[in-house]
Amino acid sequence: DAGPPSGGRSVGLYHIAWEVPTLDDLEQARDSLAAAGALVGSSDHGVNKSLYSVDPDGNEFEVMWLVPPEHWGDAEHEAIIDPLDIAAERRRFAEFGLD
Repeated sequence: DAGPPSGGRSVGLYHIAWEVPTLDDLEQARDSLAAAGALVGSSDHGVNKSLYSVDPDGNEFEVMWLVPPEHWGDAEHEAIIDPLDIAAERRRFAEFGLD
């Protein structure tokens, strides 16, 4: 099964995202999705840290943590797609109480 139809004459959902309040929550979501065999990817987009999954109907969804704007720096204006390292991000933001 290639998943739900998209485009053309069908109506459907392409993507939806949920924001979690902490990196700890993102790490817990990653572990839960991985344990369920549902984690299909992850990315560091600079201003947000994202996990990707697909539900049983084939709908893609994202769980993400938004970096507080005061920490965006140049990332605000860049299209960043880097590997996500949640442990490194937790260390990076620990001094700000954002881990």
